[in-house]
Amino acid sequence: MYRYDEFDASFVNQRTEQFKDQVRRRLAGELSEDEFKPLRLMNGLYLQLHAYMLRVAIPYGTLNGRQMRKLAHIARTYDKGYGHFTTRQNIQFNWPKLEDTPKILEELAEVEMHAIQTSGNCIRNVTADHFAGAAADEIADPRPYAEILRQWSSLHPEFSFLPRKFKIAITGAPNDRAAVQVHDIGLQLTRNEAGEIGFEVFVGGGLGRTPMIGRKVRDFLPEEDLLAYSEAILRVYNRYGRRDNKYKARIKILVHETGLEELKADIEAEFEKIRFGVLRLPDEEVRRIEAYFAPPPLEVRAETSAAVDARRESDAAFAQFVAHNLNPHRVPGYTSVTLSMKPIGGIPGDASDAQMDVIADLAEKFGHDEIRISHEQNVILPHVKLEDLPALFDELVAAEIAEGNAGLITDIIACPGMDFCALATARSIPVAQRISERFGTPERQAEIGELKIKISGCINACGHHHVGHIGILGLEKKGEEFYQITLGGSANENASIGKIAGRGFSSEKVVDAIETLVDTYLGLREAKEETFLEAYRRVGEEPFKEALYGVA
Repeated sequence: MYRYDEFDASFVNQRTEQFKDQVRRRLAGELSEDEFKPLRLMNGLYLQLHAYMLRVAIPYGTLNGRQMRKLAHIARTYDKGYGHFTTRQNIQFNWPKLEDTPKILEELAEVEMHAIQTSGNCIRNVTADHFAGAAADEIADPRPYAEILRQWSSLHPEFSFLPRKFKIAITGAPNDRAAVQVHDIGLQLTRNEAGEIGFEVFVGGGLGRTPMIGRKVRDFLPEEDLLAYSEAILRVYNRYGRRDNKYKARIKILVHETGLEELKADIEAEFEKIRFGVLRLPDEEVRRIEAYFAPPPLEVRAETSAAVDARRESDAAFAQFVAHNLNPHRVPGYTSVTLSMKPIGGIPGDASDAQMDVIADLAEKFGHDEIRISHEQNVILPHVKLEDLPALFDELVAAEIAEGNAGLITDIIACPGMDFCALATARSIPVAQRISERFGTPERQAEIGELKIKISGCINACGHHHVGHIGILGLEKKGEEFYQITLGGSANENASIGKIAGRGFSSEKVVDAIETLVDTYLGLREAKEETFLEAYRRVGEEPFKEALYGVA
């Protein structure tokens, strides 16, 4: 993984010292909250409903045991003993005291971490496929390019005050696990006919108040043009993006209002002006960054394990874990293991300090000291020997993170909602917990199969409800919480925005509504292998609406 050089360390330490003085001035009353707000947001510090919240960047979702152990220490020392993994591969601490935040940032800097650009109208944390560098279907590891983008975008003088926040995602596999088509810029690694690496480029995706799927602006962008083309897109957005209305300030609105062809022409014109300048990526620089992400030395091993097979026969919980929480590895005899942060009835994405310590230990013991955070709020050990799975599972059971539900109905994405967020209009967490409990038995989950439920507590869609197979949006109506349901969303390579099913449901009735949808799916699927999304796309929305409301 990437290691800070002298510039990185100096840059982060200088920012920490600046913020320490800003906090001192705020506590002394020398800065008002209005004056302090833009300063704290530049350092990832939010003011939530009940307390400050610190959002820490985990660039492209990659960290090691030492860094995870530091996050555990921060949760234990400065918070209430837990952290919350987010849909941007960050971690949030919900209860830090203002006077402690400079010390937290100092401690993060000790392990090459920070909270810079996790807020504000700038380029946010660049996200990537959580199986990067390990997946069997990968064309190339996207993390070196994500790191190049991170270095280019950090405190970029032209893009520090954009019309609105800006998000970039990159995937190295044809099976998109990074949701690239719902980002401001989405990058899909590909190869041309000559075998050269490049990118399919999508622009203008996003969720929130006006959800849109990104539009492709390049079928193949050569590797050396990554920064120049990205800069061209940002320059066009910075020049023409709306600043008079924050609800219409994202680049997706610019794409919609300008038209794709005109915007492409503007981007290409800007690109031609700068493509042969200092932004052209030298091959040796790409290879230098790639060296930081060299895979661990993995020897080819047997593709089956007698110990695993025997344990599957005798242990139903282990069999379920193996069936759902493993991803094919590029090296025979290895697998990538998803550690579910979604215990039945638990809070999606939360991890205790003790669990984070255990994950750090397990990464060092079983996973070559590599950890990934997924945008689905889970944790991944990317390089695990198949033969080590029984021993790993036993330790996960002891730490209460052995749920075998990755990709199933209880693997719910949920934002913090009105339990924490000042913007939320309804609670997300209790709804997620009740759905998880309703469908939590292994038999029920196995019967249903793959089904992605995503829940947001307000229109800002931090829970990605628009791209859930079943999406749930919490709204306030006459002082009560109501939940609107969307159907048919997806964030993969066949991305789609879910359609609103109809009128919303009260908090008391929304879980029953989800069960009605699930039962309808089970009754109409053609075979057990047909997923909820496949069935929905085959039959359309009418049978589901009729089941919910009595009329299509």
